[in-house]
Amino acid sequence: MKKIKSGVYGLNALLDGGMNENSATVVIGCSGAGKTTLATQFIRRGLEMGQEGIFVSLDENKEQIIKEAIQMGWKKITDYIDDEKLVFIDASGHEFSAFIKKELPSFVADWKGANARISIDPLTPVMWSTGDRYEQRELIGFMLKETRKVGTVLATLEEHGMAGDLSGNETVIPMYLADCVIHLKSIHDPELGLQRRLRIMKCRSSRHSKTEHRYAIVKGLGIVVDPENSSLMPSRKMPDELAEILEKSKGDIPARVYSRLLGVLEDLRDDDFSDIKLETLMREIISEYKDE
Repeated sequence: MKKIKSGVYGLNALLDGGMNENSATVVIGCSGAGKTTLATQFIRRGLEMGQEGIFVSLDENKEQIIKEAIQMGWKKITDYIDDEKLVFIDASGHEFSAFIKKELPSFVADWKGANARISIDPLTPVMWSTGDRYEQRELIGFMLKETRKVGTVLATLEEHGMAGDLSGNETVIPMYLADCVIHLKSIHDPELGLQRRLRIMKCRSSRHSKTEHRYAIVKGLGIVVDPENSSLMPSRKMPDELAEILEKSKGDIPARVYSRLLGVLEDLRDDDFSDIKLETLMREIISEYKDE
């Protein structure tokens, strides 16, 4: 199974090298867990590697997604749109059954075999569009099967109810149909505050981590995962220390990446790194780009 880089620092190590090409991944999480951020990182990494990107929005409009991407540090997203490398399909407000059965096949026929990256954000409105579980399964299954003909798919799914309970109707069907399932969990600890944890629930045809891992959402970098033992609490570091580590690793990463990371550091504070060790972050950045 050919692996592709996820664009999320630290995640590739948990997936035995990256995501399986032409697979469908579902990312589940509550509001604010970073689902759309991860979907955007996935698209961005593909564009960096010369792949085309397709963002199918079933909820927020195109302008809001672009605004959030720019706020997260992806300032050149509009360049990819202008060059027609990144395409947005705004399906918010549609009758989803008609969209999937009538409009989607036409789109797939035009893009079939493009080896693009497709982000679908989120699948939840499709689940809500009908109360019939058989029809829910049919719609989600058809959507994932068709979009896989275009390339590699990453879809998000909202988590409702009790945190960590993935047995509800809204999650069971997409989890079953997906090739890979990633759960983003936010825990509010009375003493430690917000704790973010990522767990890979399944990944067909691939070895993967079976434990929970800390992750953080860092401005300019997006989601960053600590692939080490989640029981180890990280110490707080200053961004100056990351700059020193970055300088020592200058020869191990492309110049364009080095330049972008230097720019990212200008907007960061020490508490942006409260959930990730800087040595781990730099190792994962080098691993992401070392073959280029």
